[in-house]
Amino acid sequence: MPTIRDIAKRAGVSVTTVSYVLNDKGSIGEETRQRVLKAAEELNYHPNAFARNLKKSKTHTIGVFISRFGGSFYEEILEGIHSVILETDYELLVCPESRSTRRMLLHRQVDGAIVFDSKIGNKSILKLASQHFPIVVMDRPLKNDYILSLLLDNAPGVRDVFLHLYEQDLRKLYFIAGAKDSYDSKERMETFLSEAEKYDLEVPVYQGNFTEVSGYEVATEIIESGDLPDAVFCANDQMALGFLRAITDHNLRAPQDIALVGFDDIPPGRYTNPTISTVGTSRLEWGATAIRQLIDFVDNDTPFQSYRIPTRFIPRQSSTLDNT
Repeated sequence: MPTIRDIAKRAGVSVTTVSYVLNDKGSIGEETRQRVLKAAEELNYHPNAFARNLKKSKTHTIGVFISRFGGSFYEEILEGIHSVILETDYELLVCPESRSTRRMLLHRQVDGAIVFDSKIGNKSILKLASQHFPIVVMDRPLKNDYILSLLLDNAPGVRDVFLHLYEQDLRKLYFIAGAKDSYDSKERMETFLSEAEKYDLEVPVYQGNFTEVSGYEVATEIIESGDLPDAVFCANDQMALGFLRAITDHNLRAPQDIALVGFDDIPPGRYTNPTISTVGTSRLEWGATAIRQLIDFVDNDTPFQSYRIPTRFIPRQSSTLDNT
């Protein structure tokens, strides 16, 4: 079993420095801190005291490691998790993206974890997952007996979006991708492009990052090029909101000038003018399913059951030409 001396040697620092970093004490520079944490992760180091404690008792705490709290998307997932936690004797510890988050995962300071943060790497998750520390990931596919990849079933909803547009004789289609490291964005893009290929259509892809600002910027670039598409499919609703705002600012209309579809069915898209067509899912079910399976594993060693959260296309005014 590796020791803090091994970490110190690998990171090229003193044992004292390693101790300060692992216990989040002292004034250690960020570069050194990250080097120590990386060395500890690579050596799969876990403090002996806590390892002994794992054998004796549970913390009765579940950790949710999430990239951010803002917006209804994450709020509804957390609400689904919380609704199940209330039925148990477990406590919920929600950890936003931070330096201490990585340390908490590294030390396994909870009985199990739900991860929805792309900055927590696959290698870390695969090393940490064990029979005594099961993990649910909601943003990537990982294969491990102690990891459940609980993902959206993106493909059916995306296929319905394509057919909705194609059946209205819309042929010049664009796709706006989300963050480059997003599995969901990639799967939505690949499904949409695959459907288009069946009909010999080429779909240009523009890079966004899931924010309203990026949707606005991409829309402005497209509009100012003078070469307008028939329809645009955004990988999420935030970008669709930004795209719609840019359309309005340039005296264009959806769907008359450009039909528009998003993904996620967040509340703001239900109240815009026009309302935004989207692909929806039950985020409450998503969160509840994640925590139920995790607690069942922790309490009863029940193996994870592979499952995809269903999606459905919700046509609204922004892409439905019959409403014009």
